[in-house]
Amino acid sequence: MSHATGGHAHAHHAATGKGKGKEVWLAATWPFVRDQLPPPPASVVELGCGPLGGHVPSLLQAGYQAIGIDPEAPQQPATYHRIAFEEFHPDVAADAVIASVSLHHTHDPGAALDHVADLLVPGGSLVVIEWISEDLDEPTAQWVFRHRPRGPEDPNDPDDPGSWLAQMRADWTASGLPWDDYFRARFEEHGMHHAAVIRRELEARFATVHLSTGPYYFSDLLDADEQTEQAAIDSGEINPGCLRYAGRSA
Repeated sequence: MSHATGGHAHAHHAATGKGKGKEVWLAATWPFVRDQLPPPPASVVELGCGPLGGHVPSLLQAGYQAIGIDPEAPQQPATYHRIAFEEFHPDVAADAVIASVSLHHTHDPGAALDHVADLLVPGGSLVVIEWISEDLDEPTAQWVFRHRPRGPEDPNDPDDPGSWLAQMRADWTASGLPWDDYFRARFEEHGMHHAAVIRRELEARFATVHLSTGPYYFSDLLDADEQTEQAAIDSGEINPGCLRYAGRSA
């Protein structure tokens, strides 16, 4: 789903990419995802699973019936569909849907969530993890940039550009703009959506059963882990960058 609009390639984190940072992110977010799902062998669809397959391998290992949807999904036809989410029309409704760092890339989050609602059985579960982009203020950015960003896994691979954070820091420095002006222009250029927009669309369609915030940037940093970032959030030094949501369909 994140790739359907072409927005993902220039953006940022996304648990969908490849490399060590994405593995760290998937491992860190799996416990939350698992806790919000109905028990196995429920059927689960993951949107925007990316080339690593997202949480699908963990879902299968836990006994779920799981499939991943993404134009760049692994080439395993029984488990993944290499199509845009909007093109996915299964014959049987799913018990749960996962959207991890993918909704802010869609052209129309409301339309995407309408499609999610159509995919789910009545009372089905939706688990969303998103970037609270609007809270990446200058103090938070400066904290992130003081740490060492991950570089490319393979510097000779043009499809592995390395950390989006390192690129953002370099672009900001080169722009000469105040942080707020730079980040607003970057965000609008990539056509992304703030978490507040996504949350509003979620709450218009689903009954909220969980809503919390937490660390987001750690998986793309070499010298800060989830606990380090959480401590900075708890002390008020930075804003939380991750929105965690779970809901039920009507």
